[in-house]
Amino acid sequence: MRQIAFLFVALVVVSAQGQTVKSFVGTVSALKAETAEIEIKPDNAAPVSLKIGSGTIAQRIAPGEKDLKTAEAIQVAEVAVGDRVLVTPEPGTTDLRRIIVMAAADIAKRNEADRMDWTRRGVSGVVAAKNASEITLRMRTMTGEKQAVVTVGEQTAFKRYAPDSVKFADAKGSKLAEVNVGDQLRARGRKTEDGLKVTADDVVFGTFLTKAGSVTAVNLETREVTVKDLTGNQPMVVRFTADSQLKKMPDGMMRPGGGGGMDIAQMLERMPAGKLEDLKPGDTIVVSSTKGAKAGEITAIMFLSNAGMLIQMASMPQGGGRSGGAAMGGMGGGSMDLGSMGLGGIIP
Repeated sequence: MRQIAFLFVALVVVSAQGQTVKSFVGTVSALKAETAEIEIKPDNAAPVSLKIGSGTIAQRIAPGEKDLKTAEAIQVAEVAVGDRVLVTPEPGTTDLRRIIVMAAADIAKRNEADRMDWTRRGVSGVVAAKNASEITLRMRTMTGEKQAVVTVGEQTAFKRYAPDSVKFADAKGSKLAEVNVGDQLRARGRKTEDGLKVTADDVVFGTFLTKAGSVTAVNLETREVTVKDLTGNQPMVVRFTADSQLKKMPDGMMRPGGGGGMDIAQMLERMPAGKLEDLKPGDTIVVSSTKGAKAGEITAIMFLSNAGMLIQMASMPQGGGRSGGAAMGGMGGGSMDLGSMGLGGIIP
Protein backbone atom coordinates (compact mmCIF):
# COMPACT_ATOMS: atom_id res chain seq x y z
CA MET A 1 0.00 0.00 0.00
CA ARG A 2 1.88 3.37 -0.77
CA GLN A 3 0.03 5.88 -3.01
CA ILE A 4 0.38 9.38 -4.39
CA ALA A 5 -2.71 11.52 -4.69
CA PHE A 6 -3.86 11.61 -8.31
CA LEU A 7 -3.68 15.20 -9.44
CA PHE A 8 -6.23 15.14 -12.25
CA VAL A 9 -9.41 17.07 -11.53
CA ALA A 10 -12.75 16.80 -13.30
CA LEU A 11 -13.11 19.46 -15.96
CA VAL A 12 -16.14 21.02 -17.58
CA VAL A 13 -15.53 21.85 -21.26
CA VAL A 14 -17.79 23.87 -23.53
CA SER A 15 -17.84 22.56 -27.09
CA ALA A 16 -18.02 24.66 -30.25
CA GLN A 17 -21.73 23.89 -30.39
CA GLY A 18 -22.22 25.33 -26.92
CA GLN A 19 -22.77 21.92 -25.31
CA THR A 20 -21.29 21.18 -21.90
CA VAL A 21 -18.91 18.22 -21.90
CA LYS A 22 -17.91 16.63 -18.62
CA SER A 23 -14.51 15.02 -18.31
CA PHE A 24 -13.91 12.36 -15.69
CA VAL A 25 -11.01 10.57 -14.04
CA GLY A 26 -10.54 6.83 -13.93
CA THR A 27 -8.31 3.83 -14.59
CA VAL A 28 -7.99 1.97 -17.88
CA SER A 29 -9.58 -1.41 -17.22
CA ALA A 30 -9.61 -2.91 -20.73
CA LEU A 31 -8.45 -2.27 -24.30
CA LYS A 32 -10.71 -3.68 -27.04
CA ALA A 33 -8.75 -3.65 -30.28
CA GLU A 34 -11.44 -5.51 -32.22
CA THR A 35 -14.00 -2.77 -31.61
CA ALA A 36 -11.55 0.15 -31.26
CA GLU A 37 -12.79 0.83 -27.73
CA ILE A 38 -11.15 1.65 -24.44
CA GLU A 39 -12.84 0.78 -21.13
CA ILE A 40 -12.42 3.24 -18.28
CA LYS A 41 -13.31 2.47 -14.65
CA PRO A 42 -14.19 5.73 -12.87
CA ASP A 43 -13.22 5.86 -9.20
CA ASN A 44 -16.80 5.53 -7.94
CA ALA A 45 -18.85 4.23 -10.85
CA ALA A 46 -19.27 1.33 -13.28
CA PRO A 47 -16.84 0.93 -16.21
CA VAL A 48 -17.52 3.00 -19.33
CA SER A 49 -16.53 2.01 -22.88
CA LEU A 50 -15.50 4.83 -25.21
CA LYS A 51 -14.96 4.59 -28.97
CA ILE A 52 -11.54 5.55 -30.32
CA GLY A 53 -11.61 7.47 -33.61
CA SER A 54 -9.22 9.21 -35.97
CA GLY A 55 -9.88 12.49 -34.19
CA THR A 56 -9.12 11.17 -30.69
CA ILE A 57 -6.39 13.22 -29.02
CA ALA A 58 -4.04 11.31 -26.70
CA GLN A 59 -1.57 13.00 -24.36
CA ARG A 60 0.64 11.96 -21.44
CA ILE A 61 1.46 13.90 -18.28
CA ALA A 62 4.03 13.12 -15.60
CA PRO A 63 2.95 12.12 -12.06
CA GLY A 64 2.92 15.15 -9.80
CA GLU A 65 2.47 17.63 -12.65
CA LYS A 66 -0.39 20.06 -11.97
CA ASP A 67 -0.53 21.95 -15.27
CA LEU A 68 -2.24 20.08 -18.11
CA LYS A 69 -0.50 22.44 -20.56
CA THR A 70 2.65 20.34 -20.07
CA ALA A 71 1.00 17.21 -21.49
CA GLU A 72 2.86 15.68 -24.47
CA ALA A 73 1.24 14.08 -27.50
CA ILE A 74 1.30 10.28 -27.71
CA GLN A 75 -0.35 7.56 -29.78
CA VAL A 76 -3.52 5.95 -28.41
CA ALA A 77 -1.72 2.62 -28.82
CA GLU A 78 0.64 3.68 -26.00
CA VAL A 79 -2.19 3.66 -23.45
CA ALA A 80 -2.03 0.58 -21.20
CA VAL A 81 -4.35 -1.20 -18.78
CA GLY A 82 -3.80 0.24 -15.29
CA ASP A 83 -2.99 3.75 -16.49
CA ARG A 84 -4.73 6.61 -14.73
CA VAL A 85 -6.55 8.83 -17.22
CA LEU A 86 -8.60 11.97 -17.64
CA VAL A 87 -11.06 11.39 -20.49
CA THR A 88 -13.36 13.74 -22.39
CA PRO A 89 -16.08 12.20 -24.59
CA GLU A 90 -17.77 13.96 -27.47
CA PRO A 91 -20.99 15.55 -26.17
CA GLY A 92 -23.96 13.21 -26.20
CA THR A 93 -21.94 10.23 -27.49
CA THR A 94 -19.53 7.52 -26.36
CA ASP A 95 -16.90 8.74 -28.82
CA LEU A 96 -13.60 9.58 -27.14
CA ARG A 97 -12.52 13.15 -27.86
CA ARG A 98 -9.45 13.37 -25.60
CA ILE A 99 -7.55 11.16 -23.21
CA ILE A 100 -4.78 12.41 -20.91
CA VAL A 101 -2.70 9.61 -19.46
CA MET A 102 -0.65 9.24 -16.30
CA ALA A 103 1.12 5.97 -17.00
CA ALA A 104 0.93 3.25 -14.33
CA ALA A 105 4.65 2.57 -14.76
CA ASP A 106 5.45 6.25 -14.16
CA ILE A 107 3.21 6.30 -11.07
CA ALA A 108 4.96 3.21 -9.72
CA LYS A 109 8.38 4.83 -10.21
CA ARG A 110 7.17 8.01 -8.52
CA ASN A 111 5.70 6.03 -5.61
CA GLU A 112 8.94 4.10 -5.12
CA ALA A 113 11.05 7.26 -5.25
CA ASP A 114 8.71 8.95 -2.77
CA ARG A 115 8.80 5.93 -0.46
CA MET A 116 12.58 5.95 -0.46
CA ASP A 117 12.60 9.68 0.23
CA TRP A 118 10.34 9.22 3.28
CA THR A 119 12.72 6.51 4.51
CA ARG A 120 15.88 8.53 3.85
CA ARG A 121 14.66 11.91 5.16
CA GLY A 122 11.97 10.72 7.54
CA VAL A 123 11.32 9.70 11.11
CA SER A 124 8.30 7.97 12.66
CA GLY A 125 6.96 7.21 16.11
CA VAL A 126 4.22 7.89 18.61
CA VAL A 127 3.55 11.48 19.68
CA ALA A 128 4.76 11.92 23.25
CA ALA A 129 4.44 15.73 23.49
CA LYS A 130 4.02 18.84 21.36
CA ASN A 131 4.23 22.61 21.61
CA ALA A 132 3.90 25.50 19.17
CA SER A 133 6.86 24.45 17.03
CA GLU A 134 7.98 20.96 18.07
CA ILE A 135 6.56 17.46 18.26
CA THR A 136 8.36 14.88 20.38
CA LEU A 137 8.12 11.30 19.14
CA ARG A 138 8.70 8.12 21.09
CA MET A 139 10.07 5.26 19.02
CA ARG A 140 11.48 1.80 19.51
CA THR A 141 14.86 0.69 18.16
CA MET A 142 16.84 -2.50 18.52
CA THR A 143 18.69 -0.91 21.45
CA GLY A 144 15.60 0.35 23.29
CA GLU A 145 13.34 3.37 23.29
CA LYS A 146 14.49 6.70 21.85
CA GLN A 147 12.96 10.11 21.33
CA ALA A 148 13.02 12.23 18.19
CA VAL A 149 12.09 15.89 17.82
CA VAL A 150 10.16 17.15 14.78
CA THR A 151 10.32 20.89 14.21
CA VAL A 152 7.35 22.32 12.28
CA GLY A 153 6.59 25.73 10.84
CA GLU A 154 4.22 27.66 8.61
CA GLN A 155 5.43 25.81 5.50
CA THR A 156 4.97 22.31 6.96
CA ALA A 157 2.19 20.39 5.19
CA PHE A 158 0.01 18.25 7.50
CA LYS A 159 -2.22 15.33 6.51
CA ARG A 160 -4.35 13.11 8.76
CA TYR A 161 -5.56 9.61 7.94
CA ALA A 162 -9.33 9.31 7.57
CA PRO A 163 -11.13 6.99 10.02
CA ASP A 164 -11.73 3.48 8.61
CA SER A 165 -9.53 4.11 5.55
CA VAL A 166 -6.12 2.58 4.90
CA LYS A 167 -5.49 4.77 1.86
CA PHE A 168 -3.01 7.59 2.04
CA ALA A 169 -4.96 9.12 -0.86
CA ASP A 170 -7.92 9.51 1.55
CA ALA A 171 -5.83 11.45 4.08
CA LYS A 172 -7.17 14.97 4.62
CA GLY A 173 -5.35 18.25 4.98
CA SER A 174 -4.79 18.99 8.64
CA LYS A 175 -2.83 21.18 11.05
CA LEU A 176 -0.68 20.95 14.15
CA ALA A 177 -3.63 21.60 16.45
CA GLU A 178 -5.17 18.25 15.41
CA VAL A 179 -2.09 16.24 16.37
CA ASN A 180 -2.68 14.49 19.71
CA VAL A 181 -0.45 12.67 22.15
CA GLY A 182 -0.70 8.97 21.30
CA ASP A 183 -1.12 9.55 17.55
CA GLN A 184 1.32 7.81 15.27
CA LEU A 185 3.18 10.35 13.17
CA ARG A 186 5.65 10.32 10.32
CA ALA A 187 7.60 13.37 9.20
CA ARG A 188 10.16 14.04 6.51
CA GLY A 189 12.46 16.96 5.87
CA ARG A 190 15.97 17.99 6.86
CA LYS A 191 17.21 15.25 9.20
CA THR A 192 20.26 15.30 11.43
CA GLU A 193 22.89 12.60 11.01
CA ASP A 194 21.74 10.73 14.11
CA GLY A 195 18.17 10.72 12.77
CA LEU A 196 16.71 12.17 15.97
CA LYS A 197 15.86 15.67 14.73
CA VAL A 198 13.87 16.58 11.63
CA THR A 199 12.83 20.00 10.36
CA ALA A 200 9.64 18.86 8.64
CA ASP A 201 8.43 19.62 5.15
CA ASP A 202 5.62 17.05 5.43
CA VAL A 203 3.81 15.42 8.33
CA VAL A 204 1.27 12.59 8.11
CA PHE A 205 -0.41 11.23 11.23
CA GLY A 206 -3.37 9.26 12.49
CA THR A 207 -4.86 7.32 15.36
CA PHE A 208 -4.20 3.64 14.83
CA LEU A 209 -4.91 0.34 16.50
CA THR A 210 -2.09 -2.19 16.71
CA LYS A 211 -3.05 -5.76 17.59
CA ALA A 212 -1.10 -8.97 18.11
CA GLY A 213 -2.43 -12.50 17.89
CA SER A 214 -2.30 -15.91 16.26
CA VAL A 215 -4.04 -16.98 13.08
CA THR A 216 -6.95 -19.38 13.49
CA ALA A 217 -8.40 -19.35 9.95
CA VAL A 218 -7.67 -17.98 6.48
CA ASN A 219 -10.40 -17.30 3.89
CA LEU A 220 -8.74 -16.63 0.53
CA GLU A 221 -12.06 -16.07 -1.25
CA THR A 222 -13.11 -13.15 0.98
CA ARG A 223 -9.51 -12.11 1.72
CA GLU A 224 -10.11 -12.31 5.46
CA VAL A 225 -8.02 -13.80 8.24
CA THR A 226 -9.41 -14.73 11.65
CA VAL A 227 -7.01 -14.04 14.51
CA LYS A 228 -7.15 -14.77 18.24
CA ASP A 229 -6.25 -11.48 19.91
CA LEU A 230 -3.52 -12.03 22.51
CA THR A 231 -5.01 -9.40 24.82
CA GLY A 232 -8.26 -11.16 25.63
CA ASN A 233 -8.16 -14.33 23.53
CA GLN A 234 -11.10 -12.98 21.54
CA PRO A 235 -11.56 -13.70 17.81
CA MET A 236 -10.83 -10.81 15.45
CA VAL A 237 -11.48 -10.68 11.69
CA VAL A 238 -8.82 -8.91 9.64
CA ARG A 239 -9.88 -7.78 6.18
CA PHE A 240 -7.40 -7.17 3.34
CA THR A 241 -7.81 -4.65 0.52
CA ALA A 242 -5.57 -3.75 -2.40
CA ASP A 243 -4.03 -1.08 -0.16
CA SER A 244 -3.14 -3.41 2.71
CA GLN A 245 0.52 -4.33 3.15
CA LEU A 246 1.41 -7.88 4.11
CA LYS A 247 4.99 -8.60 5.12
CA LYS A 248 6.83 -11.54 6.64
CA MET A 249 9.54 -11.04 9.23
CA PRO A 250 12.65 -13.06 8.31
CA ASP A 251 13.89 -15.49 10.94
CA GLY A 252 16.61 -13.96 13.08
CA MET A 253 15.89 -10.37 12.12
CA MET A 254 15.09 -9.32 15.70
CA ARG A 255 18.17 -10.93 17.23
CA PRO A 256 21.02 -8.61 18.27
CA GLY A 257 22.71 -7.38 15.11
CA GLY A 258 19.96 -8.79 12.91
CA GLY A 259 18.64 -5.35 12.02
CA GLY A 260 21.94 -3.82 11.08
CA GLY A 261 21.43 -0.81 13.33
CA MET A 262 18.13 0.22 11.75
CA ASP A 263 15.12 1.32 13.76
CA ILE A 264 11.97 -0.79 13.54
CA ALA A 265 10.28 1.41 10.93
CA GLN A 266 13.30 1.13 8.63
CA MET A 267 13.39 -2.62 9.13
CA LEU A 268 9.73 -2.87 8.15
CA GLU A 269 10.43 -1.05 4.91
CA ARG A 270 13.04 -3.65 3.99
CA MET A 271 11.11 -6.74 4.97
CA PRO A 272 9.96 -8.96 2.09
CA ALA A 273 6.35 -8.97 1.00
CA GLY A 274 4.24 -11.83 2.27
CA LYS A 275 1.38 -13.71 0.63
CA LEU A 276 -2.08 -14.33 2.03
CA GLU A 277 -1.85 -17.85 0.60
CA ASP A 278 1.16 -18.60 2.82
CA LEU A 279 -0.61 -17.81 6.10
CA LYS A 280 -1.69 -20.79 8.18
CA PRO A 281 -3.33 -21.40 11.56
CA GLY A 282 -0.90 -20.90 14.41
CA ASP A 283 1.11 -18.13 12.73
CA THR A 284 1.90 -15.27 15.11
CA ILE A 285 1.06 -11.87 13.64
CA VAL A 286 0.93 -8.16 14.35
CA VAL A 287 -1.57 -5.99 12.48
CA SER A 288 -2.33 -2.27 12.41
CA SER A 289 -5.53 -0.50 11.38
CA THR A 290 -7.09 2.93 11.63
CA LYS A 291 -9.19 3.64 14.71
CA GLY A 292 -12.90 3.55 14.06
CA ALA A 293 -13.34 0.02 12.75
CA LYS A 294 -16.14 -2.14 14.18
CA ALA A 295 -15.39 -4.13 17.29
CA GLY A 296 -13.90 -7.46 16.30
CA GLU A 297 -13.35 -6.41 12.67
CA ILE A 298 -10.48 -4.37 11.26
CA THR A 299 -9.04 -3.56 7.84
CA ALA A 300 -5.31 -4.17 7.70
CA ILE A 301 -2.88 -1.37 6.97
CA MET A 302 0.22 -3.36 7.86
CA PHE A 303 -0.01 -7.10 8.55
CA LEU A 304 3.22 -8.70 9.72
CA SER A 305 3.56 -12.47 9.99
CA ASN A 306 6.22 -14.53 11.78
CA ALA A 307 6.13 -11.77 14.40
CA GLY A 308 6.81 -13.72 17.59
CA MET A 309 10.16 -12.04 18.27
CA LEU A 310 8.69 -8.60 17.66
CA ILE A 311 5.95 -9.27 20.20
CA GLN A 312 8.53 -10.44 22.75
CA MET A 313 10.53 -7.28 22.16
CA ALA A 314 7.42 -5.11 22.58
CA SER A 315 6.73 -6.80 25.92
CA MET A 316 10.15 -5.97 27.36
CA PRO A 317 10.17 -3.22 30.03
CA GLN A 318 11.86 0.01 29.01
CA GLY A 319 14.56 1.78 31.05
CA GLY A 320 14.35 1.57 34.80
CA GLY A 321 12.01 -1.39 34.75
CA ARG A 322 9.18 0.76 33.40
CA SER A 323 6.77 -1.19 31.28
CA GLY A 324 5.93 0.24 27.87
CA GLY A 325 2.43 1.70 27.62
CA ALA A 326 -0.18 0.54 25.18
CA ALA A 327 0.46 3.21 22.58
CA MET A 328 -2.39 4.05 20.20
CA GLY A 329 -4.76 1.90 22.21
CA GLY A 330 -2.94 -0.97 20.55
CA MET A 331 -3.17 -3.60 23.24
CA GLY A 332 -6.22 -2.47 25.13
CA GLY A 333 -4.39 -1.66 28.35
CA GLY A 334 -1.86 -4.47 28.11
CA SER A 335 1.88 -4.07 28.55
CA MET A 336 3.00 -4.47 24.95
CA ASP A 337 4.14 -1.24 23.31
CA LEU A 338 3.67 -2.11 19.63
CA GLY A 339 2.62 1.36 18.56
CA SER A 340 6.04 2.95 18.86
CA MET A 341 7.50 0.42 16.45
CA GLY A 342 6.25 2.23 13.38
CA LEU A 343 3.60 -0.29 12.32
CA GLY A 344 0.82 2.20 11.74
CA GLY A 345 0.52 4.31 8.67
CA ILE A 346 1.28 3.87 5.03
CA ILE A 347 3.57 6.50 3.63
CA PRO A 348 2.70 8.10 0.29
